Amino acid sequence: QVHMVESGGGLVQTGDSLRLSCTISGRDLASFVMGWFRQPPGKEREFVASIARYGLTTYYANSVKDRFTISRDNTKNTLYLQMNSVKSEDTAVYYCARRPQTATSVSTSMNDYNYWGQGTQVTVSS
Repeated sequence: QVHMVESGGGLVQTGDSLRLSCTISGRDLASFVMGWFRQPPGKEREFVASIARYGLTTYYANSVKDRFTISRDNTKNTLYLQMNSVKSEDTAVYYCARRPQTATSVSTSMNDYNYWGQGTQVTVSS
């Protein structure tokens, strides 16, 4: 059975940095295109970033481009999201997600991801 567990969330101040991790067990991370999504309080879940199987292709939402970096270490079965210069609007529950094993391209659509972690809360105070 596949498990994906996010960690690294917490309470930070505006301008701080934070790194989220998502560890997958039960399957090799290298088999999957991965993504990060977030759900701000009272809002719908939204795309943050996506990364191809071996990290050669990444894609970001405009709201996080140049501040966040998605990466992966397939030898550790772990996906990362480095968050720099965080803003209050980055407050959300952050989820990692994986595409089906047959998928080869990054995607911004939630519908293209079929397995999700439980989420980790990030709160940015001003």
